[in-house]
Amino acid sequence: MKKYCLTIDLHDDPGLIAAYDDWHKKVWPEVLQSITGSGIESMEIYRFASRLFMIVEANDSFSFEAKAKADANNPKVQEWENLMWKFQKPMPQAKPGEKWMLMDKIFELK
Repeated sequence: MKKYCLTIDLHDDPGLIAAYDDWHKKVWPEVLQSITGSGIESMEIYRFASRLFMIVEANDSFSFEAKAKADANNPKVQEWENLMWKFQKPMPQAKPGEKWMLMDKIFELK
C-alpha cells in the first residue's frame, strides 16, 4: 500500500467554496467507480480556507498515468473534472494543465 498527498487551491470565494463542499457530499457514482477501479483504496480531502489537501492510499496496481488515461476516456469523469475546475485553480508552481500537485513527504513520526 502506498500513500500519496496532493494539494490544490480553490478560488477564494465563500460561495464557490461552499458549493465545492456540497458537490463532495454527493460525488457521482461513475467518479467513485473510476477512483476505486484504479487501485485507490482510500481517499480523503481536507480543506483549510481555499487550500485543499488530499490523502490517497492505493494498492500496488495503481499508477497516476493509468488513472489519467482511463479518466481521459471516461466522459462522465471528464464532465466531473470540468465541473470541479470551475472551483479549483492551479497552484502557482503548476505547469499548464496540472491540477492536483503531488506533495513531498518531509517528516514522519514513528
